[in-house]
Amino acid sequence: MSRLRIVIATGNAGKLREFRLALERLDVELLSARDAGIERFPEETGANYEENALLKAGYAALQSGLPALADDSGLEVDVLDGAPGVYSARFGGNLTDGERVAYLLEKMREVPRGARGASFVSTVVLATPGGEVKSFVGECRGEILEGPRGVGGFGYDPVFFNPELSKTFAEADGGAKGRVSHRGRAIQRFLEWALTPIGKRTMQERSPRRDAQL
Repeated sequence: MSRLRIVIATGNAGKLREFRLALERLDVELLSARDAGIERFPEETGANYEENALLKAGYAALQSGLPALADDSGLEVDVLDGAPGVYSARFGGNLTDGERVAYLLEKMREVPRGARGASFVSTVVLATPGGEVKSFVGECRGEILEGPRGVGGFGYDPVFFNPELSKTFAEADGGAKGRVSHRGRAIQRFLEWALTPIGKRTMQERSPRRDAQL
């Protein structure tokens, strides 16, 4: 039997790296969306993280004929009533990561230390070509700093201070971040399920129509 292949349904290079690092224990070949011939994804119109992740994973599974994993995640800031949340990647409009961080910091300019709590939340969805769907959720707490620290990571990582690491996600290496991050925890829950007999059977379902082409 050929080695199982799974598509990581994201166009975000940072997320792809995190998936690859976290799933090293899984004996599968991880394909990027581009490897699977997918250049773009449907617009993220879901009302929550799970719906958006399913849009991407379901689309990739149907297009490739292979199981697909996708994540949708967001930053939920306490004093902003959970914003930006599901709109984290679009917060403030069409901005770069740096501009979006600056926009967030301006929104919180008058918020004192001790009241800058926030959570990162992630939902990872596995979708198969036959219509099976599994969801896995991860969350981590931290606080928003008054300025960025570190040059690693992506998105809001430079201003998200994690007390478990005593540093921002942008200051942490990939392995350390993956152990405590929202996405890392969701992927770990997927991995635990994927190593069970039912998980292995579910992921082995594939579409002969497209699989032979990849």
